[in-house]
Amino acid sequence: MKRSEINRAIQDASNHFAAHGWTLPPEPAWDVTDFGLGDFAKSGLVLVNLAAEPEYCEKLMFARRDQQTPAHCHRQKKEDIIARWGTLAVQVWKAHPAESGDAAFELQINGRKQQVRSGDTVRLPAGHRVTLTPGVYHAFWPETEACIIGEVSTANDDLHDNYFVDPDIGRFPELVEDEPALVRLVSDR
Repeated sequence: MKRSEINRAIQDASNHFAAHGWTLPPEPAWDVTDFGLGDFAKSGLVLVNLAAEPEYCEKLMFARRDQQTPAHCHRQKKEDIIARWGTLAVQVWKAHPAESGDAAFELQINGRKQQVRSGDTVRLPAGHRVTLTPGVYHAFWPETEACIIGEVSTANDDLHDNYFVDPDIGRFPELVEDEPALVRLVSDR
């Protein structure tokens, strides 16, 4: 990704956070990714680490319509994905999508266990959440023009606990420094 594209994405997310009453901490830890696919408008996500402790993590994320976070799972991390503003679609699979067919499984949505099938899409209007346990594959995208997304999870290890369906996907993009950085990214540290 070009640094100029990252700078624009951060500014866009910042404007949306401010417009919808989300105040960031004094020194937010920014992360912007195109998942190494080279098409941020199609596969992209802006993340802000709000808390990163040994036992828990909290993030605020931003995506525009047509930006998808590709299908992946975590083997260690348990997480709640929360629509904070806008409507978020979350597609879920009990196991790797190529192996799970349409198997039924239990998923916690808004604190209540519900039966879903592999490949189902759960729609989360603002304030709603889905709890994803280790091994549950998921992909998500906004169904509204934009979406502010929350994540509260157990300890997060972006380097070793992201298992994407597409093996060519990477968590952090390669950077092309075409202009000065607006902020330092988590991957810059």
